[in-house]
Amino acid sequence: MSLDVQRQTQSLLDELAARQRWHFHHILIVALIIAFLVWCANGVDLRPRETFSAVPVIADYFGRMWPPKWSFFSEIWKPAIETLYVALWGNVLATIVGVPLGLLAASHVSSSRIVRSSAMGILNVFRSISELIWAILFVAAVGLGPFPGALALGMNYGGILGRLYAEAIENVDKGPIEAMEATGASKLQVIMFAIIPQVLPQFVSYNLYWFEVGVRSATVLGMVGAGGIGFELITAIRLFEWREVGLILLFILAMVTVIDLASTYIRSRMY
Repeated sequence: MSLDVQRQTQSLLDELAARQRWHFHHILIVALIIAFLVWCANGVDLRPRETFSAVPVIADYFGRMWPPKWSFFSEIWKPAIETLYVALWGNVLATIVGVPLGLLAASHVSSSRIVRSSAMGILNVFRSISELIWAILFVAAVGLGPFPGALALGMNYGGILGRLYAEAIENVDKGPIEAMEATGASKLQVIMFAIIPQVLPQFVSYNLYWFEVGVRSATVLGMVGAGGIGFELITAIRLFEWREVGLILLFILAMVTVIDLASTYIRSRMY
């Protein structure tokens, strides 16, 4: 057997051994993931049989919602508009909170590690506390109504959007930034003319998406006294007015669908 043939044979054997190690490694990872999920299932008291048995009960509830009580429309359109106000201003407040913190958390803007870490820490605090908890806190602080709902979305979504803004800024092309810095441009000029034009489409896309999410979240916030159609929904459920519940759910579905179509159209025109 020639030396070349021996080398080729050895190379094939090494490749086969490497593949076997690769397969074993991934099989081990999958086994560990499955074991972890089983352990977590015990922690949440997962009961598939009872889940399937609950389907007829849920179906019965939806059956009671039909036909919707159309005459109730005059009572819910104003709270529905209020929900849109909450989502809109929550998004505006989130932008006000997220943009400066996102800029400070990005290395292209801030060269100080302490400043970046502090900004990222604040963003983590804002987004780690859910909008529902923020709403409960603000309802206790400023009273019932849509205002605490908008503040709650502004805080939670501000943390989320700020993190997304920072990541978008980190991924911009450094060429325009370095060119402006070479000409002696100030930090503010670099931000306004080298960074913002590159990330603006992403910023708008993020805000549109979280406005869609905000409409659904604003509905939930209404259940804890933060105004909007959610208050009407929880009231109807407590009074067992299932036909009213059906109309409210249809109204929420219609709002989310229209907003989703509109935001999709806007995003398609931007790129």
